[in-house]
Amino acid sequence: MLKIDIHTHILPERWPDLRERFGYGGFVRLEHHKPCCARMMVDDKFFREIEDNCWSPTRRIKDCDDSGVQVQVLSTVPVMFNYWAKPQDSLDLSKILNEHIAGVVREYPQRFVGLGTLPMQAPKLAVPELERCVNELGLAGVQIGSHINDWNLDQPELFEIFESAASLGAAVFVHPWDMMGKDRMPKYWLPWLVGMPAETSLAICSIIFGGVLDRLPHLRIGFAHGGGAFPFTVGRVQHGFDVRPDLCAVDNKNSPRNYLGKFFVDSLVHDADALRFLVNQMGDNRVALGSDYPFPLGESRPGAMIESLSDFSASTKDKLLAGTAIEFLGVNRQQFEIKG
Repeated sequence: MLKIDIHTHILPERWPDLRERFGYGGFVRLEHHKPCCARMMVDDKFFREIEDNCWSPTRRIKDCDDSGVQVQVLSTVPVMFNYWAKPQDSLDLSKILNEHIAGVVREYPQRFVGLGTLPMQAPKLAVPELERCVNELGLAGVQIGSHINDWNLDQPELFEIFESAASLGAAVFVHPWDMMGKDRMPKYWLPWLVGMPAETSLAICSIIFGGVLDRLPHLRIGFAHGGGAFPFTVGRVQHGFDVRPDLCAVDNKNSPRNYLGKFFVDSLVHDADALRFLVNQMGDNRVALGSDYPFPLGESRPGAMIESLSDFSASTKDKLLAGTAIEFLGVNRQQFEIKG
């Protein structure tokens, strides 16, 4: 079966010294300290060790071939969003990252699809860059954060970005970042284990309660990590909406459950029963393979859990492994099935 992995991250092997370029710190740089390895550093503070599979297309293709993945959807590492920076500087970096991803896709069009990044804190700059991503660079859409500094995704200023994405037919993939409560979670990797699912649920609830999907019914928006906590707490969300509409239904009078099946999620839940539940809640046409390659919280062999479930029909497996991704991205299956 065709396998399209909608959730993978990539960086350029090198980029300019951003502290020197912009005149202030807080940006990520790569410290190539040994062959095929680099340290991601925020100024002089260690953030993460990465290998060349984070920047080398040929290494990625080999890993894909080993795991039977035909296509990866490329997006930047969320720490590169830099929504906190001066808007023009975020735009400058976004252009560097977007042109890099577009270049990889151009070189290997049957193996990669690209998602850009935007200076979301400045919608007047973000919209033209979104248009450039789609119309000039040939990207399928963009990846955005689960919140934009102090803005949740229902913030009125952000609507014009979503409106532009819907008009362009661009996919919007929402990834958690800068996790809430991280100062209270200094141990046990809890920002990634607890904060990320909560961040994604916050993003979904903001989109639903803010009425974004009512105003833009054709917006193709997807959420990482199986929708985080949302699919598993939607009963609580619905109950709150029912018993306290004065608090929950202030901007949207429609039931939260009505939105199940109207947005996309990836399959990355790390548990077979959770995946079954997710597909039952969302529909197999709204769950797409996502692995979080090449990071350790990802699925080490993308699609293995989907393939292992004997109670999933061949049709369901095809949707989860490729069909849903094709619909989300707005791409043509044939461009990937014909191999050179």
